[in-house]
Amino acid sequence: MGRFLVVLLLLSTALAGVGVWYFQVYAFYEDLPAQGSVQLTPMGALGAQDYAVNNFEGIDSDSSPIRYRACFDIDVNAAALTPYANATPLFAPDWFGCFDAAALTLALENGQAQAVMGVSNIRYGVDRVVALMDGRGYSWQQINPCGLAHFDGDPVPPGCPPPPER
Repeated sequence: MGRFLVVLLLLSTALAGVGVWYFQVYAFYEDLPAQGSVQLTPMGALGAQDYAVNNFEGIDSDSSPIRYRACFDIDVNAAALTPYANATPLFAPDWFGCFDAAALTLALENGQAQAVMGVSNIRYGVDRVVALMDGRGYSWQQINPCGLAHFDGDPVPPGCPPPPER
């Protein structure tokens, strides 16, 4: 009887582990339809504007505001766009092959890529960031300082929009 309980416990643990892995890596993600434009914020502009793109690939999930990832071809001058400080590409599932967060991080650090503002506060406390490199764009959503404070339950820093009611 003891051996049966140990096997049952180990099997339950293994199934739970596989379930957690599946839900983190595959479940809830949806492929985004092809798009002909993305939004970027020009230097000094009050809001984002549409810029033409080709070969758009994207994924997103309603389960989290930071699961968005996209890759696309774009012809734009990064110097004309609002720079994004502290851009940190977030890892995408391995099956979404066009987005390599480690390579993007390295390219941003050594100046091969420039991070620009896509859309500020696309959801409260979350910015859409775009890294531009060699005619390609790579986009993800990242929690900004307003969101960090708000989500931790702290007062938001000066200059942040008022947080939404809980």
